[in-house]
Amino acid sequence: MQTTLAIGLAIGMGAIGAGIAIGLGASQAYAAIGRNPEAEPLIRTNFLIGLAVSESVIVFTLVVSFLLLQRLP
Repeated sequence: MQTTLAIGLAIGMGAIGAGIAIGLGASQAYAAIGRNPEAEPLIRTNFLIGLAVSESVIVFTLVVSFLLLQRLP
């Protein structure tokens, strides 16, 4: 019971946190491109790197949930 709750919380909190990070990053990137269109290639590159890091958090929570699932009796 407690382990299944931990699995659900791990996936849920990881997805919520990454979703918020991706949304904030995208809004700031679009605002920066709107203010300075000449810097768009650099902004896009940095945004994609940040996006990859945020997505890796989701993958990490999935791995943690699988590890917790292995501990179920």
